[in-house]
Amino acid sequence: MADQPPEQQLGPRTVQLRRSAGLVPYEEAVADMEARVAAIYTGDAPELVWLLEHPPLYTAGTSAQTEDLLAPERFPVFKSGRGGQYTYHGPGQRVTYVMLDLNRHGKDLRAYVQNLEAWMIAALARFGVTGETRCDRIGIWVPREKESVPPGEDKIGAIGVRVRRWITFHGVAVNVEPDLDHFTGIVPCGVSQQGVTSLKALGKDVAMADIDAALKDEFESVFGVQLVDEP
Repeated sequence: MADQPPEQQLGPRTVQLRRSAGLVPYEEAVADMEARVAAIYTGDAPELVWLLEHPPLYTAGTSAQTEDLLAPERFPVFKSGRGGQYTYHGPGQRVTYVMLDLNRHGKDLRAYVQNLEAWMIAALARFGVTGETRCDRIGIWVPREKESVPPGEDKIGAIGVRVRRWITFHGVAVNVEPDLDHFTGIVPCGVSQQGVTSLKALGKDVAMADIDAALKDEFESVFGVQLVDEP
């Protein structure tokens, strides 16, 4: 039958972990993801979690609305095959691309997204930040202090995924210490009533190495699979 994955031996699983230094161009990252997803499907490469940063840019997901791009000349804008609307990527934001084979542990996209949410929440909790989900909008949210003006909540983690032949790609982003003013060139994820925050804005002195360690440790607790450094 067409589009069936090759036979794979099930058993104890590990997923490779890649950390890229410097700023990775967006188009280069997407090309690498496309190639890796194809190789995972054919059994020629293991699953991968890729930690990186991008130069400042905006991406338009499959549901992006033109009017939500407020400053089209500010940074490069890339069309993205992931779900969702406009989002910002840039230095100080830990972007994590997740390439997992859902053929191997249940073809349940909703459960996968919930695991991504739980993963970010668990990682943030390591730094004393309580992230929350909302039933009417995607992402991880941090309620503002009760005395804040205006009241509300801010987004600290974004999710945008794509699945091909049950292999996942794209993934999540956690705001560690990006320039939050860069988000003002878009309506992030189509949500104009709330704001955007970061670990730094919340008074948390967290290095990229710290968030990487938290993501690595909590991946196994959420997904039941150990991350091992790529050779």
